Amino acid sequence: MTRYSKHFQKNRTPQSAPAHAKQKRNRAGGYTFVVDRWTRLERFLVLGAEGGTYYATERALVLENARCVAECLDEDGARTVRTLVAVSEAGRAPKQSPTIFALALACSHANEATRALGLAAMPRICRTGSQLFEFLAAVQELRGWGRGLRRAVCRWYLTKTPDALAYQVVKYRQRSGFSHRDALRLAGGAMGPRSLEHDALLRYVTASADGLGARTVVRSGRTSTYDAIPREALPPLITAFDALQRERSPHAAARLITEHRMTHEMVPSTLHGSPEVWRALLEQMPMTAMLRNLGRMTSLGLVTQGSDACALVVSRLRDVNRITKARLHPLAVLVALNTYRLGHGVRGGMTWQPVPQVVDALEGAFELTFGSIPATKARTLLALDVSGSMTWGQVAGMTGINPRVGSAAMAMATMRTEPNWNVMGFSHTLVPLGLHPRMSLAEVIKTVSSVSMGATDCALPMLWAAQTNTQVDAFVVYTDNETWFGQVHPHQALDRYRQKTGLAAKLIVVGMTATNFSIASPDDPGMLDVVGFDTAAPRVMADFITG
Repeated sequence: MTRYSKHFQKNRTPQSAPAHAKQKRNRAGGYTFVVDRWTRLERFLVLGAEGGTYYATERALVLENARCVAECLDEDGARTVRTLVAVSEAGRAPKQSPTIFALALACSHANEATRALGLAAMPRICRTGSQLFEFLAAVQELRGWGRGLRRAVCRWYLTKTPDALAYQVVKYRQRSGFSHRDALRLAGGAMGPRSLEHDALLRYVTASADGLGARTVVRSGRTSTYDAIPREALPPLITAFDALQRERSPHAAARLITEHRMTHEMVPSTLHGSPEVWRALLEQMPMTAMLRNLGRMTSLGLVTQGSDACALVVSRLRDVNRITKARLHPLAVLVALNTYRLGHGVRGGMTWQPVPQVVDALEGAFELTFGSIPATKARTLLALDVSGSMTWGQVAGMTGINPRVGSAAMAMATMRTEPNWNVMGFSHTLVPLGLHPRMSLAEVIKTVSSVSMGATDCALPMLWAAQTNTQVDAFVVYTDNETWFGQVHPHQALDRYRQKTGLAAKLIVVGMTATNFSIASPDDPGMLDVVGFDTAAPRVMADFITG
């Protein structure tokens, strides 16, 4: 006998059909909610679009996110620029490239006020020479070199102290097809009044130290005469840099490096194989540079078990204040950990024997990068999407970190903070993952990667909890939101769980790709969307659970 009423159950709709007026078809063929453009903007700024997703090419994903940025600028240019500055200055994203691209769009917007806000914010977002060059490469594809852009570039140079500017000039000499000479040439004559020290630096950039004498320049048929500038007006770092380029003795080079706090970018390639030079560099090496060069320093025999250099590296990786000040992002640490543990680089033939103490310190540093994550003591079910689409693409363009690996690492940080948790993996079925807080990140990633893949059903965690009468205060689902397989929508499954248990369970959806889909209903105050690997996410999640 056919039971016709089963086709009209209000709280049971296959994911292949819409269950709410605000749902749209996702790329996998299922129906999910569409996040608002401001949430999509933050997803893009933090996660980027490199590598695309299983269902969308990189080009398609970049174009979609560019349209989202444009829509945000059209709706509220000031809010958009404030968001870019906030994400950049707080170090919430592992890479600046998406924010710099969005800034270039703001500086090219049709609205004059929005353009002005973007150009005014440029020095706050593009704090290094490398970021300035990346911005210039992007913005000149979108607009011409008008007066506003020229003035913004000049402000970037002249608002820095001579010593700070000298550091940028010799550390970032050329990136993204631009040099400082190119930038100053394109900025034209918009420099305005400046100090003698700035004059000396700008002359050095455009004509080298040999060009400090009196000179006559003919430009566009006009002749300009410039007075000589005393060489003493150059910051000491410039003189030391020029001396280092001529140096052949590692010992003398190390002395220059130590005295003038030089970085590895300033060292000529002929000295890159010297352990003595790298020991001098390590003394003042920025945290991000240290992470990137751990393999090289180990390969050269500098960072070895029991060495002073090893002790210095480990102490820095355990220093929460140093990590916070450096804006070290958890994803950068995770990439460094993965690469260092492998014992060889992704590109090139360099190999090394990983030092166990360094590996352990990197594990600890990963947790420290999230800051002080408060324990909510809530009964939490961590549900990791292990479907096939989660192995596609890269989180924020980080080599070796796909959404599946990234979600496992984020869940691990929660497991080491919260006392009451359960962790499951799901695709077309739900399976216990057997993870525990004492596991290393390598063991966690290996365990999650070994789970069989299948179709995606994001409702399974809530359905399982209801069927097993498991008490859950908060479901935390790490996913790309491309659910399509189940016979009930995730938000319906949560409603059914609440009705059955009487618990006001909450759902947090951690989006691991920069798409515009979500399984969380925007009409339910007990559901929250956050961006995966946003350093602000753990505290936002904790406040939501306890609030």
